[in-house]
Amino acid sequence: MTYLLDVNALLALGVRDHEFHERTAKWVKKAVADQSVFATCAITELGFLRVFFHVSRARFTLQQAQTLLNRLKSAKELAFQFLVDDQGAADLPQWVRWPKQLTDGHLVALANAHAAILATLDESIRGAFVIPR
Repeated sequence: MTYLLDVNALLALGVRDHEFHERTAKWVKKAVADQSVFATCAITELGFLRVFFHVSRARFTLQQAQTLLNRLKSAKELAFQFLVDDQGAADLPQWVRWPKQLTDGHLVALANAHAAILATLDESIRGAFVIPR
């Protein structure tokens, strides 16, 4: 199975002091044992950089945030791939009705287009896999 990690799942995996790091790391360990592959895309990578850089309150440079992301993606025990985003507004799922649902719907559609599934900590995203507690 290929899992597209949303921004929060990617942050939880990459940042040890994230409140959901342990939960996400435990799931990733099981998924690796099941030979799952993880994926990112432009939105999730840029979101990771934006949130990490913002939350760190200038303790880290953008380049350091990029280094962290690159280290995570190149970890030998994890298999990562990058999903090329060719999905437009016409590809949004029917359930998307509000602006707050746009990115989530887009990521679900992108994952589906690549025979993957969106993995998230958010229990309100239709069609996504919620990382177990």
